[in-house]
Amino acid sequence: MPGLPGQHHPTEPQPAATACGESEPTAPAEPAGPTGLDAMPDAPATGGADLLAQLKALIARFVILPSEEALDAATLWVAATHLQTAWQHAPRLAVVGPAKRCGKSRLLDVLTETVHKPVITVNSTPAAVFRSITAEPPTLLVDEADTIFGTPKMAEKNEEMRGLLNAGHQKDRPVLRVVGNDHTPHAFPTFAMAAIAGIGDLPDTIMDRSIVIRMRRRAEGERVSPYRTKRDSPALHEIRAKLALWTKPLAEKAELLEPDLPVEDRAADTWEPLVIIADLAGGPWPRLARQACARMVASEAQAEEENPSGARILADIRRIFVGSGDPDSLSTDHLLIALNNDHEAPWAEHGRGGLTPRGLGAMLRDYGISSGNVRVGDTQRKGYTRNKFADAWRRYCPTVHPLDAGEASES
Repeated sequence: MPGLPGQHHPTEPQPAATACGESEPTAPAEPAGPTGLDAMPDAPATGGADLLAQLKALIARFVILPSEEALDAATLWVAATHLQTAWQHAPRLAVVGPAKRCGKSRLLDVLTETVHKPVITVNSTPAAVFRSITAEPPTLLVDEADTIFGTPKMAEKNEEMRGLLNAGHQKDRPVLRVVGNDHTPHAFPTFAMAAIAGIGDLPDTIMDRSIVIRMRRRAEGERVSPYRTKRDSPALHEIRAKLALWTKPLAEKAELLEPDLPVEDRAADTWEPLVIIADLAGGPWPRLARQACARMVASEAQAEEENPSGARILADIRRIFVGSGDPDSLSTDHLLIALNNDHEAPWAEHGRGGLTPRGLGAMLRDYGISSGNVRVGDTQRKGYTRNKFADAWRRYCPTVHPLDAGEASES
């Protein structure tokens, strides 16, 4: 379904060259990059546009977010909590930081006073949480998530909570439990938007369903107003009441909208409610929402690529192939030397003596890639053929890395 009248539609995606020299379709985020989104005209403003601006100013008064896009995303996320019954997906807001005193809990304080039906929890049991979710979804606010997922042992112990948060991202994914003396099966709803704050990243499956805000400690000279509940909550409650009043008559319209998005797949599911809110508000918000979406999703994709447990190994091997003249195959020894000698990569510190043939094989096995006898020059050696990586490169790191761009154009 087309967007609202006057809404800009991003240009159709064009084929882009990969680091391998192949032409393949790219995600819409590529052509609708910062330049295209910056040129997007404002839409006719409604009263919601000014209301969002007021909310944004209030959040910024008490918390310094890492970017303007993060502030816009937090603002739109709050507004989206007031229309949860209209959404097919309930985006999580992952508020994470590397250490204490980064503003995570303060942001949750502000969100608590502005979201729809806040349910605050710190280290609660899954049973208590899903019994708090009703047909009219509340908004879950989970602080100190590192006490739940902070270590592998904690995460394993709280696997049911992770499953609950994952299931609640999509509508109509209840949990079944038996209740009463006769043990009657009962379906408990899980669908509810949730803000989850903690030190360090959340489990991958939760991060993948989240709008991620990476908080940081305030620098010298950065100032915010101290937050005092008795003094400051009335203004936040007033905004909450106005948001509820504005969004209530828009539920049916919001449920039918299918906006153009600069991302695809699960990222599109997660960001769609925020973009719909922006389109309903009008003014600069349709542009700001799509800018935040494109840039924050791209930032998280880059972070995932640089994660040794993610697609970083694929991206680094692609750079080695490109830098070696894009041959049909490379020996395992060649790859290991290049990987372990990259001082900005984590491979030299892998295990005790750097990445080994067995360690490399174990990483690549998850992507369906295995080694074999390959021809390198005039000899047969143990190694990897380029064509075995082609599918994984397309799926997990489809765009040319900035460091590859010059080399790719020469290959």
